[in-house]
Amino acid sequence: MPLLHVNNLAVPCQCILFDKDGTLLDLLATWGVWAELVLEGLDNQLALISGSRPADLSRVLGTRHGADGRMTGYDPAGPLAMATAEETTGILAWHLYDAGVPWNEAVTLINNIVKEAMNGVRSRRTAVPLPGLLPFLQQCAAAKLKLGVVTSDGSRTTGEHLEWMGIAGFFQTIVTRDRVRLGKPAPEMAETACRELGVLPENTVIIGDSNADMQLGKGAGLRLSVGISPEGGSGHLLDADTVIAGYHQLAITG
Repeated sequence: MPLLHVNNLAVPCQCILFDKDGTLLDLLATWGVWAELVLEGLDNQLALISGSRPADLSRVLGTRHGADGRMTGYDPAGPLAMATAEETTGILAWHLYDAGVPWNEAVTLINNIVKEAMNGVRSRRTAVPLPGLLPFLQQCAAAKLKLGVVTSDGSRTTGEHLEWMGIAGFFQTIVTRDRVRLGKPAPEMAETACRELGVLPENTVIIGDSNADMQLGKGAGLRLSVGISPEGGSGHLLDADTVIAGYHQLAITG
């Protein structure tokens, strides 16, 4: 059985599951564009409705912004990094409801804003793999490891992002939020992926950038939960077995 070398560990494994946003792709490069467009749309709607605006737009989705208003970072334990599409819609719609818009109308307005923002992302086709990802995927393929994606994103956008990065062919299964009853941190995504790949959880490793990924791994009985924190800092990865800053810290042998 191939060995995954990470930090001071050498772990036998047959399968590696990857989160997508912040793990396979640079979250800021893709979802930063989306967040800027969505927050701009929300800000404009609030101005039209009542002239009121959130005191701090960064608090809406857990984003950080420069003096020019451009997004410069995000909270890895915040909504942008962890929330499902449904949860994000609820977060955004609440601000319109709080400004006096009936809930059903608020949801409709937010869905339109989100749709326009996604169209903006698709027009740019911006999806940037994390440094060192491609060589690591090639190592995995050479060792005949089975690979899967487990993501809170939907099927359409997940497929697009993997295609834009040119890595879709590495994965034998893709489990998105719309394919399961319970999303992260429930173990269902990992259990589904292991079943579809024909591997045992105890021979499977997960790599993710949120603690929900780590909890998913623990709940599914996976062999190892590897937290990845490209921006530095690992305090949010409370349930990780081990933490890396990037794929240069991983190697496959055997």
